[in-house]
Amino acid sequence: MNIVIIGGSGFVGSRLIEYLQKNNIDKITNIDKKGSPFYNSITHIANVLDTAALTELLNGKDLVILLAAEHRDDVTPKSLYYDINVQGTKNVLAAMDANNIKRIVFTSSVAVYGLNKKNPNEHHTVDPFNEYGKTKWQAEEVLKAWQADDTSKNVNILRPTVIFGERNRGNVYTLLKQISSGKFMMIGSGNNKKSMAYVGNIVAFILFLIQKKIFGCNIYNYVDKPDFTMNELVAHISNVLNKKPPTTRIPYGIGMLGGYGFDVLAKLSGRKLNISSVRVKKFCATTQFDSGKAIAEDFLPPYTLGEGLANTLQYEFIEERDPNTDITFVTE
Repeated sequence: MNIVIIGGSGFVGSRLIEYLQKNNIDKITNIDKKGSPFYNSITHIANVLDTAALTELLNGKDLVILLAAEHRDDVTPKSLYYDINVQGTKNVLAAMDANNIKRIVFTSSVAVYGLNKKNPNEHHTVDPFNEYGKTKWQAEEVLKAWQADDTSKNVNILRPTVIFGERNRGNVYTLLKQISSGKFMMIGSGNNKKSMAYVGNIVAFILFLIQKKIFGCNIYNYVDKPDFTMNELVAHISNVLNKKPPTTRIPYGIGMLGGYGFDVLAKLSGRKLNISSVRVKKFCATTQFDSGKAIAEDFLPPYTLGEGLANTLQYEFIEERDPNTDITFVTE
């Protein structure tokens, strides 16, 4: 099988290429708007907004894995979400049609469900609260219409929860670093549950979709179970690091006021800050999702959630490495 990954130079894409190669899939092409730190020999520079370039690069390919997306909370202008996540998807499908490629794996997000939903499964009503979630849902609708128009086509849509792992510099890493350094402060009660997904399991599930779900349009949440509350997560991380769990707590209302203050500061300074009202809201929200469908399909994750956290903590905070030369990826 000749596979092309679009947006494979980042965190998930780099791990995916490594995993596919380890599983004897060696016909892999990466298309990205930037070079790959690990796989430049198979990388071609192109943008999902360039349909002509995509059409040329997809020649002779059998399957597309579309990872490229605008996903940060602070993307400006907001039209970029629609340009990349929706129009970019349309462009990829047009290039696929031009090359008679009928299979695609698309990474969407549980952001399509919105915040504070009660463990939604794949049939739950969508209710995205931000532009990222809205545009991921719109892209899903484009994909479903594309497949419905020709049922010989195969679409697999993956809705992962927050993904963490070695080399990632996102929200989970920030939490791990704060606890490791002793600077963590809990906002709110800490009883809100957080669904998480280890990158080693995400890439294994993508290969599962490639190999097992070869017909129709299939949609899957992906979450590593069991879900931890924030209090349980902090306790687990502290235990792995052999540190005393932090005890400082900030009421939710005060935390949100602080977030709004940072919003104003960011607007006045023109800088993108690590703290915002949206991030405080997301931190305190229950983000719990049902992944029973993936388990019912007999997918067996290579790692438990605890093992994924331990692997990440070991790599980032226990082993010694040079921060000046270590390759990392900045995400949400």
